[in-house]
Amino acid sequence: MAAQLFSNIGKLGLALAATGGIVSSALYNVDGGHRAIIFDRFRGVLKQVSGEGTHFLIPAVQTPIIFDCRSKPRSVSVITGSKDLQNVNITLRVLYRPMTDQLPDIYTTLGIDYDERVLPSITNEVLKAVVAQFDAGELIAQRTLVSQRVSELLTERAQQFGLILDDISLTHLTFGKEFTDAVELKQVAQQEAERARFLVEKAEQRKRAAVISAEGDAQAAENLAKAFGEAGEGLIELRRIEAAEDISFQLAKNRNVTYLPSNQSMLINLPHN
Repeated sequence: MAAQLFSNIGKLGLALAATGGIVSSALYNVDGGHRAIIFDRFRGVLKQVSGEGTHFLIPAVQTPIIFDCRSKPRSVSVITGSKDLQNVNITLRVLYRPMTDQLPDIYTTLGIDYDERVLPSITNEVLKAVVAQFDAGELIAQRTLVSQRVSELLTERAQQFGLILDDISLTHLTFGKEFTDAVELKQVAQQEAERARFLVEKAEQRKRAAVISAEGDAQAAENLAKAFGEAGEGLIELRRIEAAEDISFQLAKNRNVTYLPSNQSMLINLPHN
């Protein structure tokens, strides 16, 4: 009796294990930010897209294919030529994600690694087309316009493959050695030109100052001549008196200076041998 009981329990356990295995193989989970499509061995890729959560499938007949539909960054570097035939090294960074309703077509035509197949090719195509419309100097001065055109064309091309571009930005822009050297020489020449202009302006200012000073001296001489003509020798005598007063004032402050009357003399007693 006990042996039969244990046998029944064992059979029940095997049945439950088999049932659990079948149920487990018939379920699959889709994590947050992901989507799933089903590959059916008899009907191929189904058009239905499964969202987040737990879903059923037919074991051994259907296989879930999970896609990450969150935005992911990717940088693509391209070496191309500008309108004036300068080598340009440009790096573009994009945030991309697939269109969820087009996941079956993306898997059928491109596969699970769709980004590796699409983004490098369309980015190269768009960057070369846009950069070729600008000179090297315009690429620097009109970087916002260049980025806008790249964004418009690249977004349009990505939509043809079922991709959404959330952000597009130019992160790196450099030129060939020849252009860089030419820019440095131009900057040096501009600095030298500014220095030469400063020296010329400084000399011009000095020249103007000399002219103004000469005109002032001439005006002063003219005024003196006019004053002499009007006042005669009186003006000269006045200037002589003023000069004498100034000299007297300066000498009066010196203790070693003694004034003598003009009609007297002072005898200095010197010791005799």
